[in-house]
Amino acid sequence: MTMVEKQTNALWQTQLTGEILLFSLLGKILYQIPDKEWLQPLLDNEVFTEAPFAEAHPDVLKGLALLQQWGRAYQQNGRSHDLFKDLQVDYTNLFTGMRKLPVSPWESVYFNDERLVFQAQTMDVRAWYRRYGLEVRQLHQEPDDHIGLELMFVAHLAQLALAALEANNEPEFEQALTAQRGFLSKHLLLWSPLWCEQMLEYAQTDFYRGLTLIIRGALAELSRILQLSLPEGK
Repeated sequence: MTMVEKQTNALWQTQLTGEILLFSLLGKILYQIPDKEWLQPLLDNEVFTEAPFAEAHPDVLKGLALLQQWGRAYQQNGRSHDLFKDLQVDYTNLFTGMRKLPVSPWESVYFNDERLVFQAQTMDVRAWYRRYGLEVRQLHQEPDDHIGLELMFVAHLAQLALAALEANNEPEFEQALTAQRGFLSKHLLLWSPLWCEQMLEYAQTDFYRGLTLIIRGALAELSRILQLSLPEGK
């Protein structure tokens, strides 16, 4: 029995739409330093009050609570410049700079003792993007295996699956789901548990701790749906 036969089309449509919305947003947030121009509308529109996917997972619920807690403090303090600056400092300390980073955003770093980027994992991720037509601004100007890009690619594959489902094209739908399973098992799921552990240890703001919990919960839920094993962090 194929995966498409195990659930109704309506349920797949709801799940895929939620994946697209959630993983696209998470990827965008992690791929760039916080900017008020795009973050403020998210807070004004109360985007972090619910999740469009994996909304019942305990980690997702905890993550949303932390994001709401940070958002309330930010709004109640007159959209505090200091709180927003703390967010930018947290991002910078976690992900950027010439020194050894406490939490690398690049997959390849987790698979070599020298913590180098642009390794075999980077090249393979690049091939996945090319094969399935992912277009990302600044692609190849930095390592392709950034956590934000990989999350956006999961959303991209969900978009391909949704388009095939709506066109009643079962072979392409199955192919898109198979691609999701393959990319997750060969890449994102191999390092995201450890990445999440490190984020929860080193992040200094409820904002990034909350995002991390949502990512962990959403990937766990997606793994359940696609019948994948989620490795333990180590």
